[in-house]
Amino acid sequence: MTVVLDSWAVLRYLEDAGPAAEAVSDLLGREKPLMSWINLGEVHSVLRRLHGEDAATETVRDLRDVIDARLPDERLVIDAARIKAGHPMAYADAFAAALTVAVDATLWNGDPELLVDGSSWRWRDLRS
Repeated sequence: MTVVLDSWAVLRYLEDAGPAAEAVSDLLGREKPLMSWINLGEVHSVLRRLHGEDAATETVRDLRDVIDARLPDERLVIDAARIKAGHPMAYADAFAAALTVAVDATLWNGDPELLVDGSSWRWRDLRS
């Protein structure tokens, strides 16, 4: 099973918060999940606000060793825009969903905006 992580999942992992952190840690011990660079940039942004530029940059660099970060191409940008147009979610979240669909994966997250029954992407709720 291919797994895509969104920023919510990675931030919970970094915070060592709840069942999400444990699930992501176990996953990283077994395989190298995918993540959009858009979502990885969101992780950097949150960490920079909380801990400063150096800590954010170092953490993203370390994450690149265990996560397969994907740059969006034109098709993924348009697919994300279509998902965003059809669902009330942040644009960055739409990139996680679009990447998940593009690679026929399962999106691990806990963000209610992405836990959409009947969506075109498969998801796993990491909140419990």
